[in-house]
Amino acid sequence: MKIAIIDDTPLNLTLMQALVSKLPECEPQPFADPAEGLAWCQQNEPDLVIVDYMMPGLDGVEFIRRFRATPQRGDVPILMVTADHERQTRYNALQSGATDFLNKPVDRNEFQPRVHNMLALRRAHLATRERARTLEIEVAKATALVHDREQETVTRLARAAEFRDPETGAHIQRMAHYSALIARQAGQSDAYCTMLLLSAPMHDVGKLGIPDHILMKPGRLTPDEFEQMKRHPEIGYDILKDSTSPVIQAAATIALSHHEKFDGSGYPNGLSGEAIPLAGRIVAVADVFDALTSARPYKPAWPLDEARQFLVEGRGQHFDPSCVDALLADWPAVLDIRDRFRDEDEH
Repeated sequence: MKIAIIDDTPLNLTLMQALVSKLPECEPQPFADPAEGLAWCQQNEPDLVIVDYMMPGLDGVEFIRRFRATPQRGDVPILMVTADHERQTRYNALQSGATDFLNKPVDRNEFQPRVHNMLALRRAHLATRERARTLEIEVAKATALVHDREQETVTRLARAAEFRDPETGAHIQRMAHYSALIARQAGQSDAYCTMLLLSAPMHDVGKLGIPDHILMKPGRLTPDEFEQMKRHPEIGYDILKDSTSPVIQAAATIALSHHEKFDGSGYPNGLSGEAIPLAGRIVAVADVFDALTSARPYKPAWPLDEARQFLVEGRGQHFDPSCVDALLADWPAVLDIRDRFRDEDEH
């Protein structure tokens, strides 16, 4: 245990250093200059500080105040050495953060028990700190495990929808990364962008409830078929809505809202403007852009310039203008996502 001793009187400093040296597993760090002692205590973490009150330039109360203001020094015990009659000084020292006091002149029979008690307190603080650190590590491990299981659930739900949908797994990856890109360009937090990256792939999970003859139809849907297809946002929401997972809750919101249009002409609820959840507005842009630029059994891929122009023309009507602008603001990142997540037949 490192014990800092600060006293400008050489005799007192020598005496206390000798007394500390006799204690088991204790190492004294003596300082006659209070400024030097404070600097050492701020750069190193002592286990106990013994400081005299009456010192030139920096008295004991001010020493304690500055020491306590140093980060991670709040639980280090401090013994102040004072004359028994200096009551007001003691009150000031307690308010500044002193733990206990030693009377002048220093008496060995008083010194050793007080130091022993302060070191026992210090050991208890260190043990508590270590338990908190261990608990933090265990909580982080448990949280990571929950996150991994949550991500596995997300992936399996998205894959289940893929098996019944002519769209590819690469489309799911691209639109999710486009969504995160839009959110990042729009100034959203890293946590929000990550949440979107994980939840966006489930936007079409409601297609699990659409009959095969409609979902797999290569040609144009009839009005009645399209009405049935338009049920998939609500089906997806019903599948996901009761989860306690924040990611799956976000996915439920996205599933329900990603076919809404900024001018209110979308479905299923005809929401408009900012009444549409932000995640839904973001995914609407990402999903449509990738659908346009991807080949499907019923259509060829659009050239990038034409898809880009479609988004621009749809600003304020189909799409939230700020989301369109966010996607187009980092075109090199868009091209990088397209290149990283190519469809299998393009490799």
